[in-house]
Amino acid sequence: MGERRYFGTDGIRGRANTHPMTAEVALRVGLAAGKMFRTDDDRRHLVVIGKDTRLSGYMIEPALVAGLASVGMDVRTFGPLPTPGVAMMTRSMRADLGIMISASHNDYADNGIKLFGPDGYKLSDEIELKIEAMMDEGLDQDLAPANKLGRVKRIDDAPPRYIEIAKSAFPKKLSLKGLRIAIDCANGAGYRVAPTTLYELGAEIFPVGVEPNGLNINAECGSTHPEAVSEAVKRYRCDIGIALDGDADRVIICDEKGHVVDGDQIMALIGLAWARKGRLNGGGVVATVMSNLGLERKLKAEGLTLERTKVGDRYVMERMRAGGFNIGGEQSGHIILKDYATTGDGLMAALQVLAVLVETGVPMSELARQFEPVPQLLQNVRYTAGKPLEDAKVKAAILEAEAALNGSGRLLVRPSGTEKLIRVMAEGDDEALVKRVVADVAAAVHELA
Repeated sequence: MGERRYFGTDGIRGRANTHPMTAEVALRVGLAAGKMFRTDDDRRHLVVIGKDTRLSGYMIEPALVAGLASVGMDVRTFGPLPTPGVAMMTRSMRADLGIMISASHNDYADNGIKLFGPDGYKLSDEIELKIEAMMDEGLDQDLAPANKLGRVKRIDDAPPRYIEIAKSAFPKKLSLKGLRIAIDCANGAGYRVAPTTLYELGAEIFPVGVEPNGLNINAECGSTHPEAVSEAVKRYRCDIGIALDGDADRVIICDEKGHVVDGDQIMALIGLAWARKGRLNGGGVVATVMSNLGLERKLKAEGLTLERTKVGDRYVMERMRAGGFNIGGEQSGHIILKDYATTGDGLMAALQVLAVLVETGVPMSELARQFEPVPQLLQNVRYTAGKPLEDAKVKAAILEAEAALNGSGRLLVRPSGTEKLIRVMAEGDDEALVKRVVADVAAAVHELA
């Protein structure tokens, strides 16, 4: 695969108004992606665009629109809408392309561009690389004649359509009546749709992070700062807390005591509930190499498998599609429920957790402990140059660590996809041993730095 110049593991991302997250690059993306998804037939071609609440969205969106319209693509803009909502609407409106402007859980100063194909799935590496190549070619070729330029409209009914789709994913015979729910929307894309959905399903809601001002997205709130929802749960005596991230494609749950429940426990909870009902496809769940060994053991004990992929929800989804699985996700709270969505959807995942909570009548604190997590430790080691993982001493340290764990745990050493960092993660039943092997490998990498 070629070297990526713009696209990372989840679209293009960077500091707003510095390369590659500039108006000029956004214009190039619009031009190149528009050309890529334009066919030779005479029909009008359509692109839909959603965004989160970042101030820089007002700069990125018009640049994308200009590029798309200049190659003859009609554009419909939604304003703030969760990433999974944009994926859904791409398919629902029979668009040729869907675009989400967001840097997910990062702070307001970053932004990003995620692209979805007409099927609502994130684009493959191969198509992203083709778009990259086109972005650097002569962009004034293949432009639409003056009478064939794209037309642009704002669509206001996307949020209510998403709310109805989300509500329909909650079992018809159940209601959230009588439940007190703290919902933290990270001052992001879900700030209207998530509380409205829960309220319309009958819950008493206590919203947090629902006053975006362009600069406060993910600021001390949302799934990366679960203290905010934990505090709200305790203050308002809620039965459960739900924290979304800035573009609402991930979720972290909090029990009635204020304790945080991570993505691994959420996957176990939904996966095992679906397995009991004969709803689980593929004979197991798909997760990444970062998911806890305890999850793998729990599923195995129930006769189910845990398929692992590299980090990134798009790789989880690719494996799910290939193997016929309908549940997958990441420890960080990206939960993909293929029956309902084509990408991670924090609200959909939360609704499935709520369905189990209502059906069982058991407190969230009991449901939250689906398995006993194995001690896990992650250390990031910064380096300046070269490829540390190809160094003989580092390789030897990794072999020694693997031998020490000897089947009672696992070691994962990988480079970061976005920074000059080596991530060293180990887990196993012996916590002291886990700490020792991580320290030894990290020290070997550190010596090179």
